Amino acid sequence: MSDRAQEVMLFAGSSHLQLANKVATHLDIRLGNALVTTFSDGETRVELRENVRGADIFILQSTGYPANHHIMEALIMADACRRASANKITLVTPYFGYARQERKNTPRTPITAKLVADLIEKAGIDRLVAMELHTGAIQGFFTVPVDHLFVKPVFVEYLQNTLSDDKQVVVAPDAGGVERARAYSKYFGNSLVVMDKRRERPNESSIHHIIGDVEGKHCYVVDDIVDTAGTLVAVAQSLMDHGALSVRAAIAHALLSGKAIEKIEASALGELVVSDSLPLSKEAQACTKITQLSVCGLVGEAIKRIHNQQSVSALFIE
Repeated sequence: MSDRAQEVMLFAGSSHLQLANKVATHLDIRLGNALVTTFSDGETRVELRENVRGADIFILQSTGYPANHHIMEALIMADACRRASANKITLVTPYFGYARQERKNTPRTPITAKLVADLIEKAGIDRLVAMELHTGAIQGFFTVPVDHLFVKPVFVEYLQNTLSDDKQVVVAPDAGGVERARAYSKYFGNSLVVMDKRRERPNESSIHHIIGDVEGKHCYVVDDIVDTAGTLVAVAQSLMDHGALSVRAAIAHALLSGKAIEKIEASALGELVVSDSLPLSKEAQACTKITQLSVCGLVGEAIKRIHNQQSVSALFIE
């Protein structure tokens, strides 16, 4: 780390202790000693069991299922650190819950991502580190600094041997994912294909058109979130129906709720590559189509650079 390493403390919420331990190992530090549990009525209880006065605190907490519980844990941990006179408090949230509710897409609906941002700041967070936000505009919901990490450095190393010839194409599953998919297609020198997806209601969508040539091609779908897997399965089937040789996907955050695993196993999808921004269920771990890659090195390096006041953008690749 640095000559100030003794001032760095990493605390973990209950959302993903496995990733937190990997990050601590990468940084060659130990996890801070904190009691994070619940009272009998379900209220969250946090107790810091060591001195944090003047320390540079990093709280690692992905806010996936159950999102409300994990968000509340992060807020209470931040409040505990602030009241214990920590110097700086950074929330590291590899998966930022409520990111899909970042705008009013129908009348009389909230902008919940902004509400969560306000709660985080009110709790005393001085900085946020997030990875693969649903939209980069969420950074503007915060007045504190936000470091937006991308899983691309982790994924491209794995994909290096599979996206290197002219029979490979990168697919954006909808118009909103074009920028992300273009970054991969540019890096590997592949063609870009865009799906025209229409969403009638939450977790339900249909494919209307394919913009680009997929016949005789191996397709790689790139996205930020796979939840119920309905869109992913529909995209894979549509690509195969239009002459694709195979379909695989690289998606940052694997929520995999509902019957997602069943859908994936029965689909035309050959492989789903995900990060460990969220823990996989036992069912997902047993699925032979799912490959999980760790972002511990990426997150750990970001923490180290923030503490040492170095550039975080140096972690990005063009």
